[in-house]
Amino acid sequence: MFSSITLGSSRSPVTVVGVTSDGKTVPAAHAKVQAVADALDTPGFAAENGEVLAAGANHVLLGLGDPALLTAATVRVAAAKLVRVLDRRNDKSISVDLSAGFPKNRTDVEALGRAFAEGLAMANWRVDHFDGAASRKAERGGALVIEAADADFADGIRRGLLLGGAVNYARTIGATPPNICNPAWVAAQAKKLARDTGLKCKVIDHAQAKKMGMGGLATVSHSSVSKGCLIHISHMPRKRSRAAKGKRLVLVGKTLTYDTGGYSLKVNNGMKGMKYDKLGGCAVLGAMKAIAELKLPIEVHALLAVAENMVSGDSMRPDDIITMYNGVTVEITNTDAEGRLVLADALTYAEEDLEATAIIDVATLTGGVVVALGHFCAGWFCNDEGLSKAVEAASAESGEKLWKLPLWKEHKDFMRGQHADLINSNPQRSAHPIQGAAFLSYFVDEKTPWAHIDIAGVGNIDSGNDVCVAGPTGWGVRLLTDLVENQSK
Repeated sequence: MFSSITLGSSRSPVTVVGVTSDGKTVPAAHAKVQAVADALDTPGFAAENGEVLAAGANHVLLGLGDPALLTAATVRVAAAKLVRVLDRRNDKSISVDLSAGFPKNRTDVEALGRAFAEGLAMANWRVDHFDGAASRKAERGGALVIEAADADFADGIRRGLLLGGAVNYARTIGATPPNICNPAWVAAQAKKLARDTGLKCKVIDHAQAKKMGMGGLATVSHSSVSKGCLIHISHMPRKRSRAAKGKRLVLVGKTLTYDTGGYSLKVNNGMKGMKYDKLGGCAVLGAMKAIAELKLPIEVHALLAVAENMVSGDSMRPDDIITMYNGVTVEITNTDAEGRLVLADALTYAEEDLEATAIIDVATLTGGVVVALGHFCAGWFCNDEGLSKAVEAASAESGEKLWKLPLWKEHKDFMRGQHADLINSNPQRSAHPIQGAAFLSYFVDEKTPWAHIDIAGVGNIDSGNDVCVAGPTGWGVRLLTDLVENQSK
């Protein structure tokens, strides 16, 4: 794959021409090129979305499908398929003209450019960071330079490449194995990100968290040699937009660098892949990278609740009762429901210490959400109509799909305990994806707008799709960035 993809110009780029399937329409300027005209008559070429065909040495046709069905999502897929072909061809620069598929009123042209660049960037990522001497994968190619004559489309490309880079940053951290990616390593990455982008970073270590009374984080972290921490990253721009005044957004990410399940041990190979239990935190890190690089004029904080859920002689046990940061007591009924414990303390910190005006947490929290919704969308919950509309708008803009689940008083009562205020998991498995959200609701004031997004089904995939290879997807980076930006407008 390419070492980098940038927007620029070159002397002799290969021209990528978008072709729609309704009579194989191409922009007039390219229709006169003989190689293009000949290629359009190639038997079997139907210009279906993502179909790629060389047209002589200097042109490539990219199918866009039916123009009536063209969306940012279809353009993203087409670009992903294109970049794989460009890599095989060893092309170094391209000039892009997809105007055949643009709406006649030119609405959403910038959004199409963004989606095109996201598809290029996200499909250009692969998990090869730990290939050793026995691997025979091809070396990465050089840089790919993109140019686009359409100014709106070029603006979209610029934004899409930035977002795609942030997504891939999150994916790289997500793919890092637990023998390297422990809580201290995550803290080091957060500090480096802060140095590189002008953010501020503060780390509350295990001893400090315990002293502060963060019983959830400290209890989960206690049994690991690699102690946990709460990472606080701040984006504090000097100039803030009028719409952003008075707002303090807090993004919270569950960051379990590994989850054995504790004494409620994961069995039958259920532990494999638990390095991905940190993907909520990875999404938040990626979003903060994008927010800083976009220089969004709004105050944003990120909290990463980082820990390893391991087994030792003094690990937490079922029947233990712990006291959380807000004073609520919790009986441990299942040590494998640890993510909500570390998240709960982070939510209280966002509420009480940071005085958040809105909180959005992202977590690979429950297997139940995977059963309910599969890998097609994330499940989510929200206690505020205004925030709910904002999240749904960001979902539509980013293409990262959500499905809202209920959170009623009955669900909250379901998490009440006999021996403590709460239980961390109800032994009855009913409403399993809702149990986590119901538990977390006790750690956010009802008056504070709060959204909980469970990405257990979408954070990583076992086999590749049209855009992403198998592994972490970086889901949430684009949605969170769009959400924050929209709050500044």
